[in-house]
Amino acid sequence: MAANAGDRYTVNMAQRRKSDTYHGFEQGPIRPPSEAHSLLIRLTRNCPWNRCTFCPVYKGTSFSLRGVAHVKKDIDAVHRHVETLRKSADDTGHVPRQQIDRLTRNLDPEDTQAFVAAYHWFSLSGMKSVFLQDANSIVMKSRDLVEILTHLRRRFPSIQRVTTYARSQTIAHKKDADLKAIRDAGLDRLHVGLESGSDAVLEFVKKGATKDMHVQAGRKAKAAGFELSEYFMPGLGGRRLSQAHAVESADALNAVNPHFIRLRTLAIPPGSPLSDDLQSGRFQKCADIEVVKELLTFIEKLDGITSIVTSDHILNIFEDLQGTLPQDKEYMLDILRTFLAMTPERQGLYLLGRRLGVLSSLHDMQDAGAMARVEKRCRRLGVTPDNIDEVMGGIVARYV
Repeated sequence: MAANAGDRYTVNMAQRRKSDTYHGFEQGPIRPPSEAHSLLIRLTRNCPWNRCTFCPVYKGTSFSLRGVAHVKKDIDAVHRHVETLRKSADDTGHVPRQQIDRLTRNLDPEDTQAFVAAYHWFSLSGMKSVFLQDANSIVMKSRDLVEILTHLRRRFPSIQRVTTYARSQTIAHKKDADLKAIRDAGLDRLHVGLESGSDAVLEFVKKGATKDMHVQAGRKAKAAGFELSEYFMPGLGGRRLSQAHAVESADALNAVNPHFIRLRTLAIPPGSPLSDDLQSGRFQKCADIEVVKELLTFIEKLDGITSIVTSDHILNIFEDLQGTLPQDKEYMLDILRTFLAMTPERQGLYLLGRRLGVLSSLHDMQDAGAMARVEKRCRRLGVTPDNIDEVMGGIVARYV
């Protein structure tokens, strides 16, 4: 079954199963790190594709669309609580603890989650951004999405940014006029999981997209006026396809020139289909050193674009491997070359310190106190150049 047909069939079935009963405010399990302070509004449940072997999030679940009226009720609930919080805030905008206790004392259980979402959005982030969940919200009918966005913007006219995840397959098959209508209604940014530009890698991990489809979708999204974040997953090609993964991914992104290129290093959660491939030997995971070499090739091959490269995930080896192309390209390459020129012992200390959360960049290795803590843990764990990949794998598993 073609990727497009798979999504369309799932959505049609989900629409037939859709319940008319509203069960209260909903939020899904995931959002990009850059949306940590955003209000999360759930339009769909789970993922209409749900076959990517590296992703464990929605396995064993069914995809469904939420009714437009239900989503609007969620927005209205947050709006109601925000207005109450405004009235309860002091001159600095802070809501005293006793006021929070008073407001929550008699809340209906179905309304509690909406209040919590409203409180965090009001108190912690200045109510600047909204993220629409779950994995591919634009799979909704365009007119329904426009209606939701219009309602959201009317309720909260001061919102600066509304974003969502989107699959390349869905973007590629949306009419240009529909994409433009969605953008004009107030959806500002699309987060797209490119993951790889190598057709061999994409086929192996069952991404449901091709390099050409990624390029077509990226160009369509930009032409419609969206800000575009594309995710590249270092390590996804494994040892066999590492070079092709780096080169072809850079080539695809060069053809798109997205606003953001976000690095998201591969981790393999237990129980995921890719974990089974790893155990069977069908997939050979790259060591961290090999991932760094892959990143070097990837950054070297990025050319003729003005994207912002970001490293905003705990799984990434270098937190500071970011900058704006082309002016910061040599800065990023220098980080990678400096690491690769280090002795295996120093490389191991950095990797351990990074995975333990003690170090975030090579510059941090100049901190004698931090390095002393890393060396102490290194001795305690018995880390050597021969076993470091095994030790790192155990540590990384805690973040997955």
